[in-house]
Amino acid sequence: MMHTMRAEGEKVPDVVFKTRVRDESIGGENPYRWQDRSSHDIFDGKRVVVFGLPGAFTPTCSSTHAPGFESVYDDLVSCGVDDVYCLSVNDAFVMKQWADKLGIKNIKMLPDGNAEFTRGMGMLVKKENLGFGERSWRYSMLVENGVIKKLFVEPGHADNHEEDPFEVSDALTMRAYLKNT
Repeated sequence: MMHTMRAEGEKVPDVVFKTRVRDESIGGENPYRWQDRSSHDIFDGKRVVVFGLPGAFTPTCSSTHAPGFESVYDDLVSCGVDDVYCLSVNDAFVMKQWADKLGIKNIKMLPDGNAEFTRGMGMLVKKENLGFGERSWRYSMLVENGVIKKLFVEPGHADNHEEDPFEVSDALTMRAYLKNT
């Protein structure tokens, strides 16, 4: 199941993300349209922080992981980061509702509904033991112009891992790294 994990110095996977964007010209109750965004659109010429997590609306992801990055967003930007993305193997609708529920204003949600990016990163794991199917392992990374500069991966990366470690992919670890480089 698991693919070789990408390493620092390697390029991120080249995929197309199916996203939804607000388009005021549509009007009505649902002013959103589909927009394909490629890895190149997101990463080329930019310094980007991405954190991958198992799923929207799940306990640690909702209480700590995503809110943590939202709370230090300004600090990350002051360290030269252009964008911060939350990536999960969920669809665009779920990611939007989750961001709304959490009050996320600064972090951009990146739906990886088909798990193409997650699989390419070597972070796709089976979570059938929890009834989740295939999900992302928890990690965070700094990407500069499409190349992984720093990667923080939770220990124990394995299929059907009984626990959900959350020790190194948190916002404070990334902030400390950025402030010291």
